[in-house]
Amino acid sequence: MLWEVDVLPAEGRPDRAAERLVDAAAHAGFEGLSVATARGFLVEGDALDAAAAERIANGVFTDSVVEERRVGSVDCDSLSAAPSRVAASAALVQVLPKVGVMDPTAQSAERAIADLGLDGVRVRTLHKYWIAGLDGERLGELGRRLLANDAIEQLVVGPLGIEHLPSGAPYQFELKHVTLAGLDDDALMRLSKTQQLYLQLAEMQTIQKWFADQGREPTDIELETLAQTWSEHCSHKTLAGRIAYRDENGERHFESMLKETIFAATKQLQAQWGAEDWCVSVFKDNAGIVRFDETDNVCFKVETHNHPSALEPYGGANTGLGGVIRDTLGTGLGAKPIASTDVFCFAPPDTADDTLPPGVLAPRRVMRGVVEGVRDYGNRMGIPTVNGAICFDERYLGNPLVFCGNVGLIPHDKSFGQPQPGDLAVSIGGRTGRDGIHGATFSSAELTSESESLSGGAVQIGNAVEEKKVADVLLEARDRGLYTAVTDCGAGGFSSAIGEMGEEIGAEVWLEKAPLKYDGLSYTEIWISEAQERMVVSVPDDRWDELRELCESEGVEATAIARFTPTGNLKLTYHGETVGELPMALLHEGRPPVVREATYTPPAVTPFTAPKKNDFTEDLHKILGSLNVASKEWVIRQYDHEVQAGSVVKPLVGVASDGPGDAAVVRPKLSSHRGLVIGCGINPRYGDLDTYRMAASAIDEAIRNCVAVGADPSRIALLDNFCWGDCERSETLGSLVRAALACHDLSIAFEAPFVSGKDSLNNEFSFFDADGAKQTIAIPPTLLISAMGQIDDVAKSVTMDLKRAGSQLFVVGETHNEMGGSHFALVNELTGGAAPTVNPVVAKATFAAMHTAIHEGLALSCHDLSEGGLAVALAEMAFAGGFGVEADASSTPLTGDYANDYDRMAAALFSESNTRFVCEVADEHADRFAACLEGVPHALIGHTFDEDGLRLKWNGARVVETGLASLKEAWQAPLRMA
Repeated sequence: MLWEVDVLPAEGRPDRAAERLVDAAAHAGFEGLSVATARGFLVEGDALDAAAAERIANGVFTDSVVEERRVGSVDCDSLSAAPSRVAASAALVQVLPKVGVMDPTAQSAERAIADLGLDGVRVRTLHKYWIAGLDGERLGELGRRLLANDAIEQLVVGPLGIEHLPSGAPYQFELKHVTLAGLDDDALMRLSKTQQLYLQLAEMQTIQKWFADQGREPTDIELETLAQTWSEHCSHKTLAGRIAYRDENGERHFESMLKETIFAATKQLQAQWGAEDWCVSVFKDNAGIVRFDETDNVCFKVETHNHPSALEPYGGANTGLGGVIRDTLGTGLGAKPIASTDVFCFAPPDTADDTLPPGVLAPRRVMRGVVEGVRDYGNRMGIPTVNGAICFDERYLGNPLVFCGNVGLIPHDKSFGQPQPGDLAVSIGGRTGRDGIHGATFSSAELTSESESLSGGAVQIGNAVEEKKVADVLLEARDRGLYTAVTDCGAGGFSSAIGEMGEEIGAEVWLEKAPLKYDGLSYTEIWISEAQERMVVSVPDDRWDELRELCESEGVEATAIARFTPTGNLKLTYHGETVGELPMALLHEGRPPVVREATYTPPAVTPFTAPKKNDFTEDLHKILGSLNVASKEWVIRQYDHEVQAGSVVKPLVGVASDGPGDAAVVRPKLSSHRGLVIGCGINPRYGDLDTYRMAASAIDEAIRNCVAVGADPSRIALLDNFCWGDCERSETLGSLVRAALACHDLSIAFEAPFVSGKDSLNNEFSFFDADGAKQTIAIPPTLLISAMGQIDDVAKSVTMDLKRAGSQLFVVGETHNEMGGSHFALVNELTGGAAPTVNPVVAKATFAAMHTAIHEGLALSCHDLSEGGLAVALAEMAFAGGFGVEADASSTPLTGDYANDYDRMAAALFSESNTRFVCEVADEHADRFAACLEGVPHALIGHTFDEDGLRLKWNGARVVETGLASLKEAWQAPLRMA
């Protein structure tokens, strides 16, 4: 029988979900609502009577201290009736996952019910809303805009009207072939799109010819396997392709652009270091590995999950973090995840709903969903989220960017794995369902207003509790030596995991053996599903029984689904029948190279003219309140950054723990004081002016953040994440190549190797306006640089908040006439000026000198100068530490030509030139600090005092004077989202 349990806030307790809905509704234009909510559970079992349903409600679903519950048969009047806190006439709206969508809460509930001794009970969750104040049409509109996401959920106004929980029907086997013979180019491309293969014409022609040479047509699973393996997401075919590039310096040709830029830089550094090389594994495994100490290495990976997050923000971001955690778990023989990072790019959250193109979710809803998705996964797995950033730009409206990173600790002798011929391929963890089908190919396509309905299956929902169990059992199995290699089931599912592991051997896969969430999956769906929380390990026969017993003891499923066979072929079978067989060489070497032209013409630099005024107090408040500079405390507070007890420098620092830290310092081994430093750099605004300068600035910022807290600049590893628009356009691709050239040059100059990376292209959204004209929103060229540094003693790390009165304030580094893309220009709606440059020789010397000064304990606090320049840095240091500041900006080392003193003053206060710091130095250490900086541009500009206020001067005259409370409020108010 089917029962429903509703769980509501107890009498006198607040209904927080209702409060959030009323707030979101008011923001979306639905005023004056009254709302009550409940969490619902549909519970079905063959012998489930009323007493058992009551027992489940009390023992599994309800916290009787703060909640009350109602139990009854589905759609009975008592369950439909509105709670007393809302009008009896309120309309009932119910939201529940669509059939086949992952429901982690229901899975956990089923296990808990089984622990009560009630077997065979099935559960499905739902959310119930009683809403007063809207008529039927507006009620449905609110539901679609704020309550249900059509990609994964169904919306029901009124009773559900069901008698049983739906379940999958058994699959009826039918081997399917796809006709390629005789198709012309147009027909091939139609097939590529309609089947969601998203392959290019040359690739479709190559596949057509190969099968014609074999004298047969491909099966559907063979075509899907090729599409997954050759997708942009999996093969990085644009960045690794042949490119003829032309810019103002002439033309050059790349046989493989990535290998000849970013990879080449790391190889050059490794060659010059020789025996001192500290890079263990780069651009080979799921994550880059570098040396940490005498016994352990560390690895780092940052992934993107943009397209899924655009369709379903919570699930997309949730599985983005879950996937990158599996990347570190799948590195070498398995790394222990110790810290996570995230960087998000959104459209402004106050974007009016009535301006949104069709198919676009409101940015405020996207932002909340993404943050909650990352929060829930990281917190539930017990992995601290320690570093990140958020950028806002209107051009992220159709394509929000979601970068998720994870750092892992791995023993020296566990840093490499290799499957052996004859090993079993064993799936560990979650079951396989339809979630994530076509995820790899979907992520390579442009989004449109129809993507939600066409590609809803590409969205996955994660289960962090399951992944935590998988991680624990995997690391125990690693230490027992129970497997020879491991990888995660990410994009492409088993297709990529087994296909990549068996590349040099071959594999025979038994698809019917894969554990399924429900009946009805075809052999192809099993193969390409991206269902979450699954790892694949290669296991020798004599270790299989021990591994299976270990997994059973921890409640983790383990199933042998394939064997690595030395045939050089990938053979796919279903109940003994061969459904596909392809040479590994075709999969991994048969893709035709992408051949493209790329051009880049730097925009003309026009003069920047500063306003002629002598008081910049209002400008400083505006910059602090601009979205890219404003406090991200609302986001950070939702993350657990203390779990595992290794967090030393937190995301928020200062006397009230609410100042903006520059980088995170983490102590991965509590038995040691050696630490890791995690920072990042990103500024898409510079890319509008010059993507070379944007990339160079991001690298400088990432390293600068690490150095500011104490990292050794000679031991910093870098990761790149390119997110670009449609690189079929030569000018778009040219801007990407230019950024990659900057990565090459700066990596060598700083001796900072790139060890891992990822790209996400085609981040564009197309729709048709009211006049029927096609409109496209392309993201700005966006490059995230993540940096992983090291510090020999975490006790020597410093933070950015001022520590005492009477200290000296030094600015380190030169300020240039580089106001292009600055936040001063943004808040004043000014144009012109050049984007910041990097002088690698000066920068490298500056980083080394700063490290020496911090290492010797000469800096009480240190803050890098970035968005907003000197004025913002001093303001942040002051209100974070609670001490006043008086400084004269005219003392700043200032270079370049300026039209007048107003331009000089604006640059000194607000230029965002690279490689600059502000340091607080005790009066008695000022001479020693200056000695450490000999040969590096620096100047004494002011001091701290034990009073409230920020007083900035120009040649002795006050140009900024304000209280710290008003500065802090300006900084905290914009994103103070409840």
